[in-house]
Amino acid sequence: MFKIRIPGIIFFLLIIGSIEAQQAKSVILIYLDGGPSQTDTFDQKPEATRDIYGNYKNVQQTNVPEIVLGEKLPLLSKIADKFSLIRSMTHGFNGHETGHYAMITGDMSGGSVVYPSFGAVISYKLQNSYKGILPPYISLVEANNRFNEGGFLGNSFKSFGTKGAPEKDVFEVEGLVNTLVPADKFKNRINLLAGFETQNKDRMNGVDEVAIQSLRSQNVELISGKLKEVFNLSTETKEMREKYGMNRLGQSCLVARRLVEAGVPVINVRTTGWDTHKVHFPKMNQMLPELDRALWALLTDLDEKGLLQNTIVMCGGEFGRTPRVLWEAPWNGGRGHFSAAFSYLVAGGGFIPGKVIGKTDATGEKVVERKVFPCDLIGTVYKQMGIDPYGTLPHAIEGNLPMLPSLDKSGQSNGLLLELIKK
Repeated sequence: MFKIRIPGIIFFLLIIGSIEAQQAKSVILIYLDGGPSQTDTFDQKPEATRDIYGNYKNVQQTNVPEIVLGEKLPLLSKIADKFSLIRSMTHGFNGHETGHYAMITGDMSGGSVVYPSFGAVISYKLQNSYKGILPPYISLVEANNRFNEGGFLGNSFKSFGTKGAPEKDVFEVEGLVNTLVPADKFKNRINLLAGFETQNKDRMNGVDEVAIQSLRSQNVELISGKLKEVFNLSTETKEMREKYGMNRLGQSCLVARRLVEAGVPVINVRTTGWDTHKVHFPKMNQMLPELDRALWALLTDLDEKGLLQNTIVMCGGEFGRTPRVLWEAPWNGGRGHFSAAFSYLVAGGGFIPGKVIGKTDATGEKVVERKVFPCDLIGTVYKQMGIDPYGTLPHAIEGNLPMLPSLDKSGQSNGLLLELIKK
């Protein structure tokens, strides 16, 4: 047996390096299910024709000279120095199911294996280090239902969907908050269960009582302990709730901030209604201001609380929408599915703010600079979370498989977003 002595300074540098390797502790995905229009939000084309910009010719000049946003995003325009934009996302799948799958798993390999969502992967990778009682992966208010997001890792690593309505006076989280069962009645039920088990102890041979008690203690703590208070928005001031917007998206983002404070690694805020084939602009007149306020409030709130530096925030959908407006019937001013070029917002967690990477042509129909594929973004998120994007995952039949089978593959990847990462 022999020992290797490492000089103190080298050991210190190794420790510092390992700390820097994980710059993020949590990820929040604001998922615009259905596909938001990039030309109305993060990649405005005011110099094009009305067939492209539609009813939104004007832009918002941000506090970063090089960045302009769509005219319906005035609040975000004030804090462009807190986020960056990817204007060259692409994957080529125009169906919702295939678009969701590519964007949430990073898998464009076309193989027969169903990969897990990036949230499930993070949940799996952190299973031995995350010590919280709350689930490590939570969806507000429900997960994407177009595919099994647990993939080959199984349902244990899927997100916990809260259900309920955070914008109401009481946010009834499924399985945790039930206004029909007060605390004293719940306690009586637990005592009744314990008494029943004591009386029937002789029938419980072969039952792992320790495991049962451990799971029960955890569930009781969730249902009746202080941790469920993370979902109790009545403890927030009226001003804070209104800052986020008194709607489903706004209040979900407020809960997301509280979950970050509670140490939850992955939070998925899924908002629907972005599949605007028809009467696109009347819908955007309502939805874009809600998104603007919710995202602005979340980013400023996280920053003021010192949480943004360790929290990745992403916002986008499964694809974008056609830059050319479909004025004809039956669309009457709608936008179709478009995956050739779309946008994502990223912030916090070691991502450099105030930058734009990627570029589309004058009409927004083609990426002309720095294509970014789903695995490039997801792999960078893994890296910032201290997870090796080139690592493997265990498959019950196939053995160890690459975590991101598309990474560094021609036509499926253009490399990690190292130009957006703080050195």
